[in-house]
Amino acid sequence: MRNAYKSPLQGRYASKEMLYLFSEDKKFKTWRKLWVILAETEHELGLNVTAEQVEELKKYSEEINYEVAENWERKVRHDVMAHVHAYGEQATTAMPIIHLGATSCYVGDNTDLIIMYEALEVIRKKLINVIDKLAKFADEYKEMPTLGFTHLQPAQLTTVGKRATLWIQDLWLDLQEVDHILAHKRLRGAKGTTGTQATFLNLFEGDYEKVKKLDETIAKKLGYEEVYPVTGQTYSRKFDSIMLNVLSNVAQSAYKFSNDIRILQHLKEIEEPFEKTQIGSSAMAYKRNPMRSERISSLARYVLCDALNPAITASTQWFERTLDDSANKRISISEAFLAVDAILEIYMNVADGLVVYPKVIHKHIMAELPFMATEVILMEGVKRGGDRQELHERIRVLSMEAAAQVKQEGKENDLIERILKDNHFKMSEEEIHHILKPENFIGCAALQVDDFLQNVIAPVLKENENILGADGEVRV
Repeated sequence: MRNAYKSPLQGRYASKEMLYLFSEDKKFKTWRKLWVILAETEHELGLNVTAEQVEELKKYSEEINYEVAENWERKVRHDVMAHVHAYGEQATTAMPIIHLGATSCYVGDNTDLIIMYEALEVIRKKLINVIDKLAKFADEYKEMPTLGFTHLQPAQLTTVGKRATLWIQDLWLDLQEVDHILAHKRLRGAKGTTGTQATFLNLFEGDYEKVKKLDETIAKKLGYEEVYPVTGQTYSRKFDSIMLNVLSNVAQSAYKFSNDIRILQHLKEIEEPFEKTQIGSSAMAYKRNPMRSERISSLARYVLCDALNPAITASTQWFERTLDDSANKRISISEAFLAVDAILEIYMNVADGLVVYPKVIHKHIMAELPFMATEVILMEGVKRGGDRQELHERIRVLSMEAAAQVKQEGKENDLIERILKDNHFKMSEEEIHHILKPENFIGCAALQVDDFLQNVIAPVLKENENILGADGEVRV
C-alpha cells in the first residue's frame, strides 16, 4: 500500500527473518500453540478436557481466520478474546475449553518472551558474523602502522589491525551479555490473573502440585526449562528493559565503529564499500559519502533513545499490572529488534568490504612522526656526547619552527631537515631515517592482536562455526 504509512524498518532496513518474528502470523500462531499446549497439559493432568478437543485445536492451529478475529475485536475490544472466539468458530467442539483457567497474559506474555528470545538468537548470529569479519580484517592489518588519535589529535602510532580489535572487543562484551540472557531463558508460564494461580488451584481442586506441574510442563513443551518463579499478572517488565539495554549495547558498539569509519573515510585512509553504480551525491558527482556507516549511526541513535521506553514502563507498573505498557511495548520492543537487526546487516556488509589506503596512511604518519621521534633523537644525541638540556631546548625550538611552517604556511613538516642541519645532534640522515621507521613506534600492537584473536576470539568462532558465513545486505 503506497497510500498509507509503512515503517522504514520494514521497507528499507530490517531482514525478512526478523520481520517475520514480529509479524502477526508469528504472534497469533504462537498464541494458538500456547492454547493447544494448555489444553493438552490440562487433559494429561486430569481436567475435563478430552483428547478429541485437543486434536481439534491442533487441526486449526496454523489456519488463522484473521477476518473473523478482526470482526470479533471490533465488537469486544479485546484482542485475546477476539482470537478465542475466532479459534472457537473453527474448533467448535473445543470452544468450551479454549483458554481454560488462563488470563490474557498467558498467551500475550509467553508469546512476547518466545519472540524476543528467538529474535535475540538472530541478533547473536549476526553479531558473531560481524566479529568474524572484523577478526579477519584485524589479522590482515595487524602489522600496518597507522596514526593513533587521542582527543581526535595525533598521538602515538598503533596499527590498523590493533584498532580493529577495539571494535571487536566491544562486540565481544555485547556477546557475553546476549549469551547470559539466552542461558537463563524463562517463560511466564501459567500464573493466572494476578499471578496467584487461584483459578488453576480451583480447577485442580486444591492440588498445588498439579498447579505447579501445569506451569512447568507448559514451559518444557515449548522448549524452556524455567518459568519465572513469581509474577503479577505479567512477567516483570524489568526484563524488557534488560533486553533493550542489551540491544542498546550492541547499537553503542556499532555506533562507535561507524563514527570511526566516517572519520577514517574523511581522512581517506579507510573507506566503506562503494559500488560501481552507487551515487554519493545528487549534486556533487565526485563524492563518496559513507552512507552505510551513517545509516548505522542513525539507526543506533534511535535504539539508544528507544531503550528508555521499557525503563519507564518497568518503573511505572502499578502493583500486579497496568495496561499502559501495552501500546508502548508493541512499538518499542519490536522496533528495537528490527533496528539492531538492520544495524548488524549493514555492519557485516561494511566489515566485509573495508578498503584500506596504505600510502595515505603512511603520508599521515610521516607528517607527525618527526615530532613523535624527537625523544629518541634526543637520547641518541646524548649518546653522541651532547648535553641533554641543550639538545632538549634545540628540539623544542626546531619543533615550534616546523609546526609553524605546517600550520601557518601550509608546507610539509621539515623538522628532520632542520635537525640534520643542526650540528648539536651529530647524526647522519641515514641514522635519523632508520629511527623514523613507523614499525619502530607500534610497540606490542601486532603481538596484542595475535594474543587477542587466538586466545579470546578464536575459541568463540570455533564454538559457533556452524553459524558463520552470513553476509550482510544493504537493502536501499
